[in-house]
Amino acid sequence: MSAIDDFLAMLAAERGAARNTVAAYRRDLEGAADAVGDLSTADGPALARLGSAWADLAPASVARKSSALRQFYGFLVDEGVRQDDPSAALPRPATRRPLPKVLTHAEVEALFALAESEAAGDRPVAVRTLALVEMLYGSGLRATELVSLPLAAVPRDAPFVTVTGKGGQARMVPVGARAMAALSRWLVVRPQGKYLFPSRGGHLSRVRLFQLVKALAARAGIAPEKISPHVLRHAFATHLLEGGADLRVLQTLLGHADIATTQIYTHVDSARLVALVNERHPLAHGGKRD
Repeated sequence: MSAIDDFLAMLAAERGAARNTVAAYRRDLEGAADAVGDLSTADGPALARLGSAWADLAPASVARKSSALRQFYGFLVDEGVRQDDPSAALPRPATRRPLPKVLTHAEVEALFALAESEAAGDRPVAVRTLALVEMLYGSGLRATELVSLPLAAVPRDAPFVTVTGKGGQARMVPVGARAMAALSRWLVVRPQGKYLFPSRGGHLSRVRLFQLVKALAARAGIAPEKISPHVLRHAFATHLLEGGADLRVLQTLLGHADIATTQIYTHVDSARLVALVNERHPLAHGGKRD
């Protein structure tokens, strides 16, 4: 096996990386090898030349490729394959992670008021839409996690669902009283199938979920481009943080492997954090440290 194969095998075995993730790492590493030759023996000047090879790429793409190579060389050093780590010579584009779109509380209220109104007659399609948006906003599920939920994932005696997230990692996600009520209504009218949200030959598709959410938003007077299943997941995280949720708890609920991913949500709550420091810091009111 090549050094790249060994590294990818480690990603899959030790970090539980999903197949698509491993494939993406392979593309990045093999593409770099095409530009500079054998990565296991490449030196700093060779890696520096990647800046020219990647000149036409977006900064985010360069950052992703550089990250893959840094992890690769860290692996080689850990395994004793190399004594030095040349990755300091890699391009480091200045990138800013885009801030998530966030719905206001008023927009959320308008969306759910309409969903509840339309589901009042227990039409299966309307009840399904209500259950879907309740789970997106009430539990913070990813679109793929939600549509692929098997029926068996919803216990009848506990307010939790078992979700299989990125990398095949399973987690228990709490389901609020509103979402449980919507799910209970959906279980009465749903068609037969092994998935919670069945469709012909399988489960509801992500594309269809996107369409349902955007159509509901349009009917509620919310610009469809402002909303998606992922925006509702962002709203779940943002509004929990506003309510005082601990960042580590939020990380667990969202299924983030790295808390740095969760920290993106702290931008929306800066005012509350400043107020917290002003109110709770020992020196905030002229107090003295012991």
